Amino acid sequence: MSIAIDQTLCKACGACEKVCPGSLIKQRADGIAYIKYPKDCWGCSSCIKECHFGAIALYLGADIGGMGSRMQVQSKGDELYWNLTRRDGSHEQIVINKKESNKY
Repeated sequence: MSIAIDQTLCKACGACEKVCPGSLIKQRADGIAYIKYPKDCWGCSSCIKECHFGAIALYLGADIGGMGSRMQVQSKGDELYWNLTRRDGSHEQIVINKKESNKY
């Protein structure tokens, strides 16, 4: 599992680099983020949660049934929005209420 950084959306804030526990995210000279060793990323999603510009997505590879889809997560109040973008360009959104998610 790895992340994918859309460099056209990156605002060079550096927040993702600071929270990466593996020190895998680096910044180019212009501040735009990139992942130095994608294979070493364990998919903790810290950077995804920290990016407020939607520039980072979790790459859902075939090994976990994602077939190359990407997932971005947004948090608004008590709800998490999992936004899936499939390789064919179609989208799906899963809404999770944080207060109800551990109910069972």
